[in-house]
Amino acid sequence: MQDKNKRQGVALRPVSELSDEEKGDIRTLFFEQVVPKLKNLHARQGTMSCEFAGAVYKNWTIIFRSSGSDFEIVDFEYDEDAVGIDLDL
Repeated sequence: MQDKNKRQGVALRPVSELSDEEKGDIRTLFFEQVVPKLKNLHARQGTMSCEFAGAVYKNWTIIFRSSGSDFEIVDFEYDEDAVGIDLDL
């Protein structure tokens, strides 16, 4: 599997913690790109792949919940079986 991903140009990262900078970048993209879609879908809480931040993060997930009229990221988790979803319904 690793060789296949390298051929497809996806950089594999070891299962380790995300850096604070990476978490910050993912948070920024989540609030800019994903939150408006979640609001349109009347979402309240959930777990989703961080694939929206780039293929290198496709196996990382965020756990989010609504907080007043906005959202907050509760946690980041690594999941080898994570699958991205299309929020453009």
